[in-house]
Parts: sequence; structure tokens; C-alpha cells
Amino acid sequence: MPDATIISTGNAGLDTVLKGGLPANRLYLLEGSPGSGKTTLALQFLLEGVRRGERVLYITLSETREELAVVAASHGWTLDGFDIFELGSAEEVFGSGREQSIIHPSELELGETIRLIQDEVERVHPTRVVFDSLSEMRLLAQDALRYRRQVLGLKQFFVGRHSTVLLVDDRTGTNGAPDSHLHSLCHGVVTLERLTLDFGAARRRLQVQKLRGVDFTAGYHDLVIRAGGLDIFPRLIAASHYRDHASEAVSSGVGELDDLLGGGPLRGTSTLLTGPAGAGKTTIALQYVDAACRRGEHCTIFEFDERVDTLMARAKAFGLALASHIEAGLLVIEQNDPAEISPGEFAARVRREVQDRGTRLIVIDSLNGYLAAMPQEQQLILQMHELLSFLSQQGVATFLVNAQSGLVGTMTSHLNISYIADMVVLLRFFEAEGRIRKAISVLKNRAGPHEDAIREFRVDAQGVRVGAPLTSFRGVLTGTPEYVGAEMPLMEDRGVRA
Repeated sequence: MPDATIISTGNAGLDTVLKGGLPANRLYLLEGSPGSGKTTLALQFLLEGVRRGERVLYITLSETREELAVVAASHGWTLDGFDIFELGSAEEVFGSGREQSIIHPSELELGETIRLIQDEVERVHPTRVVFDSLSEMRLLAQDALRYRRQVLGLKQFFVGRHSTVLLVDDRTGTNGAPDSHLHSLCHGVVTLERLTLDFGAARRRLQVQKLRGVDFTAGYHDLVIRAGGLDIFPRLIAASHYRDHASEAVSSGVGELDDLLGGGPLRGTSTLLTGPAGAGKTTIALQYVDAACRRGEHCTIFEFDERVDTLMARAKAFGLALASHIEAGLLVIEQNDPAEISPGEFAARVRREVQDRGTRLIVIDSLNGYLAAMPQEQQLILQMHELLSFLSQQGVATFLVNAQSGLVGTMTSHLNISYIADMVVLLRFFEAEGRIRKAISVLKNRAGPHEDAIREFRVDAQGVRVGAPLTSFRGVLTGTPEYVGAEMPLMEDRGVRA
């Protein structure tokens, strides 16, 4: 293959990060701590070669063929089509017609090991090679200078042999620190990391440290290991996903609610529904979902807090036919486990719904659950900002539910995202005529004008109701509102009250 050829790594996510794949006939380093997914990614790299009819070689200094077969079988793969050169068994098997040689590494000097590897490469003439792992070679060398010379010798050996080589290093011989000598010798470096959180599943991520001559996507990219290989979620860059869309208002189907919001949120804007628990934030979002589905638009609800069956039962009690929208294929409700999902995976799910399903309206319920899902993420607000920018570029109307701490009195929020949202809708409990009622108001709307009035808000078996403006209020923004006006503007029952 010509030197300018770009070859696939066998992993769609990594190919996206690399903007196509790896330049062929070069030496690359795949490094990471044990359990980060190096062997799985290396097998995917060779499987892609087998799929393309290429000759591939797996050189293993530590694992046996049986151990590799177990890893492959866990993903539904086989090692058919692989040439495997194995150094890891005390038994010596020669001349048996098998495709590998087995030699005990403790009986070999480093130079002899390298010579045997070179002989096997000369015999197989592979297009793709995986060398697993460099830690064994580092131990045999026992000297940093000798080790570097041997790696440099390997690099020079493969020059002109039309082989793309992946060197795997678990960094056990460097106390977990990157090996700068290797980085300088290799054409590219891909680093895998495994992070243990205080609670929940371990998080894994990938970073391309360097790749000469390629404009790759820098930064960390979340990943998970699933049956079938590594699922890599390239970091979301909103600016590269713009598409033209109409800036029309999104109606809720409730005229008074649309009037309060200046006709409704515009396409490509985000609306923050904030207030105490039980004030009706999710119900307002569901009202917009129901209206959008009735117009034939695709919608998606990402649920972090409430169970889907509970959400469906509540919507049915309010006269919202979500079940029929799901049956029609217009609505998808995704339940997210806060202990399992990473920011990159969540962003990938949102992208899939928007780009593959054509979703026009998204609800994230709630931001508190999203925050709980990523307690140790330092750049959570920045990632949410990028996600909302992507949705804005795609013309998607987004509703964010945010429950403030407390039910009455002064309330606060641990996630200050109000500056990111284009519209902020505030809900509050208030007392009047011996009853607990709810008030709704709009604090800001970047997209245009909105009412500055405070209206009563109620939900019953017939759906959402928004009353006339209430002028005789005290202390709404303090969290302890009190209505001191006449009884006439207050809404009365029209059936079973929720």
C-alpha cells in the first residue's frame, strides 16, 4: 500500500476521532493501564484486516492463545485468519504445523526474542501487526538505553515491509507514567485510561496524544467496553454540526401558556423549568411533548429520576396520550441509570436521536439526575453548554427540568445553569383562601418578549391550565409568595384535581 493510504482501525468511534483512520505502514503506540481495553481494541484492529482479506499477526509475550480466544469469544469473535506468535508457555512446540511458536521468555535473552519475532514477520509477511506487550521487552532489557535501542531497531526493521504496527504497553514498568522515549519513536500515540469512581461503574476514556500529519480530534473521549468491542464516543464539537432551520415558535397547545411565553419557545432554544419538587415542571414539559407529537414531530425524553412506568401513569392521569405516541413511533423515552452513564455516552445518545431519528424536541428530566450521574466530572457545565449548543445548531427545542432544593421558603439550586438556558420559567407554591396553589412566571427569554405577569398554574384530569395574571402578590421571588388580592382571578376546579 502507498504511504499516503489511510486504513480503518476497525473501530468506528476511533476512526471518527482520527478523521478517517491511521496512515498505513507506520509504528503506533497503544498504551494504558490494565483493564482499560487495549487488547480488545488491538483485536478489533486485526479483525478489520482479516475482514479486508489482509494477513495479520498477533505477537504476544504475556498472554496465551487460549486467553486471547476467551477475550475474542466474549465479543462474539474468533481468531480465524490470525497468525499468532506466542511466547508465554514453558512447553516448546516446534514443527507441529501450528501457526505459532511457543517459547518460555525467561530462557531467552532480549536479542534472541527480537530475532525470533523478526523471523516470524519474515515468514508471515503481515499487513497488520500487534505487539503485546512492551512491558515484557522492558523487563528483558533491564536497561532504558538498551530498551530504546531495541524498540528503535523494531521500527527500522518494519520500514519498507508495508506493515502497520500497533505496540501495546500497559505501563506497568513505568509506575503508570507515560514513556516519553516510546512517544518520540512512534508515529502516533493512543492512550486509554480507566478511572474508578467513588460509586458506580468504572469510567474509561481515550485520548490521542499525537499523530503526525493528521488533524485528529484532541481531548478526552469517553468509552465503554461492551460485547462487540469498544464503544467510543467522540467528544462533541457543536460548531461542526450546524444545519439551517426555521426559527418558529413551538406551541404547547394551551393558549394561555403560549401567551405567557411570548408565543412559545423558538426552535433551537433551550427552556429551563425550575422550581420545587411537585410544582409541575415535568408536566409542562410533557404538555409540549404531547403537542409536538400531535403535530407529527419526533420527540425524545431522557429520564434520569422517575421510572418510565410512573411517568406514563402520571401523563395518562393528566389526559396526555404518550402511550399512543410511542406506539406511533413519534416518542422515545430513554431511562438512564445515573450510576452507569458518562457525559460522552449521554451526548452520543442525544446525537443519535437528533441525527438518526430526526428528533425535534428533547426533554432532560432532570438536570439534578444528570448531575448525580457524573458527580466527579469537573467540566460538567461546559459539557452541558456544548450539548445545548449542538441542539441549538440542529434546530431542536430543548426543555431542561431543574428541581430546586426545598419545597417552601428560600430555595436554591446546586446546578447553576440558568445563564445557559435561553428561557427560564419559574414555578412556586403559594397560599390563598386556605389552599396551596401554584404560580408560574417567566424570568427571561433571550429569543424575544414575554409576559412579566405572575399567573396561577394548575393541572387536573383535563390537562394543564394557566389562569389570568395575578397582580396582588408579595414575596414571589423570595420563595415565600403570598397572594393578598381578591378571590375572583383564582381558578376553580373543573373536574378531578391532580
